[in-house]
Amino acid sequence: MTDEPLYAEWGFTDAEWGLLVGLPQGVLTAASAATHDSARKTRAENQAGLDKISEARASVSTLVSAVAQAALVAAGDPELGEDPPVIEPADPVGYGQDVIARAAEASAVLAAKAAPADAETYKHWLVEITDTVVGAASTGGVLGIGGEPVTDRERAFRDDLGKALS
Repeated sequence: MTDEPLYAEWGFTDAEWGLLVGLPQGVLTAASAATHDSARKTRAENQAGLDKISEARASVSTLVSAVAQAALVAAGDPELGEDPPVIEPADPVGYGQDVIARAAEASAVLAAKAAPADAETYKHWLVEITDTVVGAASTGGVLGIGGEPVTDRERAFRDDLGKALS
């Protein structure tokens, strides 16, 4: 038996593992911040994103399952009633660009070190988190009626994320 963490056995450095573990929360935050919403809608988006991250603990991909578990330890586990902080970046556009750059970096790390099925599952999961967050609350409308289900800025973030991961 070794004292080495599982991610090291898979060949990831501490920095690479930190990138992979931090990215789901970063994607959640960037997707939510792409369009400014009310506090209630932002909370709904964050909760939906955290639920999507939580669900991934049951992934058939050992990598995705381990990343989801580590991400929830860092951010707070909704199944334990923990309320992670709602992060609202001062510069949402800049934050989104940073997340896209980190996603491209993660894609390169995965291509070099992960099994192809794990890499694809992880990348698909990030896009699913984005879709879940941007679909959790419409923008505009009155008393929850009407409004845009997904705004152009949310769609652009999702498209840019997909390109960075491909």
